[in-house]
Amino acid sequence: MSDEPLAEDDLRLDPAFAGRFEPQRRPACQLYLISPPALGPDFADRLAAALDGGPVAAFQFRLKNVDQHEAARLAEPLRRLCAEREVAFIVNDSAALAKRLGADGVHLGQDDGDPRHARRLLGPGAQVGVTCHDSRHLAMEAGEAGADYVAFGAFFPTTTKDARHRADPALLSWWTTVFELPCVAIGGIAPDNARSLVEAGADFLAVSAAVWGHPAGPAKAVRAFAEVMRRG
Repeated sequence: MSDEPLAEDDLRLDPAFAGRFEPQRRPACQLYLISPPALGPDFADRLAAALDGGPVAAFQFRLKNVDQHEAARLAEPLRRLCAEREVAFIVNDSAALAKRLGADGVHLGQDDGDPRHARRLLGPGAQVGVTCHDSRHLAMEAGEAGADYVAFGAFFPTTTKDARHRADPALLSWWTTVFELPCVAIGGIAPDNARSLVEAGADFLAVSAAVWGHPAGPAKAVRAFAEVMRRG
């Protein structure tokens, strides 16, 4: 057996940790939509239906393997839809594209640049989020770098992207007990499994397939999430 000390993120969180403290008063959990992997010609209509279906705090434009000019062309009408409905429009990965579009913010993966650089480029009013997988250490680093929120996941199996990390709901409880910085839960979240994440303390639920692939349409999915996200 190695005498090497365990790294912080190798130590299993106690699920009862948060229960030993006075709970923080936090706003109700909110919905954070993420675009599907491919955008069909009717996607603007589907997004409008989703945004009109119930409360949505933010929409993230995430499109891989598309050059910036094409991404900007596809994103602009979606940005306008979000602006009309006072929904934050967040660009995935690229602070440069966020700047070009006049987006409300950017979401950075661990390999997508420094939150400090994104802040300098986008200005003090922009929302800068950072993917932190299942790592407390990465989340604390992101907070120190000035991130506006941290994202943990995946919490459940997902087909939207290759998820190599699996987070436990206890991570949300620990984070919201110790820190005021908002946290986003992501990865395979659907109305029938989201309640545990809301109860654990997630400030936002980031969802994609469960909305765009809902058999009754995106508006119905958003309404279903609204029911689940009511705390208490």
